Amino acid sequence: MSLELLGPMLLTVIGAATPLLFAALGEVVTERSGVLNLGGEGMMLAGAVCGFATVIASGSHLLGVLAAAAAGAALALVFAMLTLTLMANQVATGLALTIFGVGLSALAGAGFVGMPVAALPRLAVPGRSDLPGLGPLIFGQDMLV
Repeated sequence: MSLELLGPMLLTVIGAATPLLFAALGEVVTERSGVLNLGGEGMMLAGAVCGFATVIASGSHLLGVLAAAAAGAALALVFAMLTLTLMANQVATGLALTIFGVGLSALAGAGFVGMPVAALPRLAVPGRSDLPGLGPLIFGQDMLV
């Protein structure tokens, strides 16, 4: 397989796997603390729509990332209050939070369908992005990757 084909394929895989890695990392931390949180998908969807809406409204990617994190943290707080304070079932609460996040993101995001937004700026890693071949593809990703 040539570098002309391998490079874009590797770039696509790395970019597409990043949200899955964020979710998996969050679930690992949660599981290590002894909590079963099945609401991670709903939290990520709510964060994504809040972040996108913030970028559209403000034009700032940094504010969008902060808004997405705040929305995810707000739903995590709801989950924590329900399961730790009110002693609700973790499985049922997590699934309800996922369904809530899916519905919330569909409702809040309906007005933003088809709106273009500029891509996140790419960050160059000094010394690594200049490597011949795969250096720009692997180390020239956006700030979240």
